Amino acid sequence: MIRSLFVLILAFTAYSTQAIEVKELYQYRQPVEDKQRGTRATASKNALLNVVVKVTGDRNAQGNAVVRQALADVADYITKYEYSDEQGKTFLVVNFDSNKVEALVRDASLPLWGNRRPLVALWLAIEDGWQRELVSLESNPQIQELIDDRAQSRGLPVVTPLLDLEDLQRVSVADVWGNFSESLEFASERYMAERVVSARLLKDKNSQQWNLEWRFTNEDQFEPFKHQGDKQQVIANMLDAIANQLAREYAVDTSADSVAQQQVIKLYNTKNFVDIEYALRRLRTMSVVIDVTVSRISKERVEIQVTHSGTVDDLKKALTLDTFFVDYRDPQKYYYSNTNDSLEYAWQ
Repeated sequence: MIRSLFVLILAFTAYSTQAIEVKELYQYRQPVEDKQRGTRATASKNALLNVVVKVTGDRNAQGNAVVRQALADVADYITKYEYSDEQGKTFLVVNFDSNKVEALVRDASLPLWGNRRPLVALWLAIEDGWQRELVSLESNPQIQELIDDRAQSRGLPVVTPLLDLEDLQRVSVADVWGNFSESLEFASERYMAERVVSARLLKDKNSQQWNLEWRFTNEDQFEPFKHQGDKQQVIANMLDAIANQLAREYAVDTSADSVAQQQVIKLYNTKNFVDIEYALRRLRTMSVVIDVTVSRISKERVEIQVTHSGTVDDLKKALTLDTFFVDYRDPQKYYYSNTNDSLEYAWQ
């Protein structure tokens, strides 16, 4: 039900999007045995470690010395906690202060991955015995639940295809098994995914272990990522690896934050001061942005001075993941160039 609602929301609100805004990036939910204070304290520390992983995109961030030291003062980072009882299990849901967590990440010189993240369409084919099939909520509900849970724990927006008539007219098991990128990318357009993953899962007849191979369909190299182990573990490892790869691409290197940089963004197509104010607010929510001010307003455009951490490329990547900012093409020019010295965007 939740997954169906998610797809429905995508259909109405994400038709022009390239990324999903992760709403619960600074929240972690985990099962607990009881509601005792000691149990809550231990669970809260574990929750902070896992939120750091979500925010950095780095699974190894839990071992960082600065992060480990912060566990002694975990209460300072918590804004709210509550218990949830579901199907006979008790969960502790902990919310953390985003500013304090980001400050901790910077102090630890860890990467910082913002809350706008590319939506990944995951096509998974499984071979069990002599039969191959595509994974969906209906055919493999346990696998689907594992994918959803692991993706949520990593702050990774993932959608698995509905495998309805429209999907099955465009994609076959053989397309996924052979990673035929063109058909998979075409079929993924309806989900508005920015990245597409094809994966195949099969059992080794000799060892009885499961082998999972996956790759991004747009990668130049055909060599896939490989995992081996029990079924649940290899699927979890795949989701971790996908998150790690995307974090390397989009996360900001905070070790370069000591000297803040300034850049002027030329923004076209704003119709009024409401557009300008909303653009400023969108910019301020980006993890790479420290401050923004309007430096000039003309009939054609507004110029915004942005103080940011990381590199200019980091700023560009953040803007790429926000659908309100699109590259501006001057209709009077015969060529297009978006250099580091002149960032030009159209407000959409």
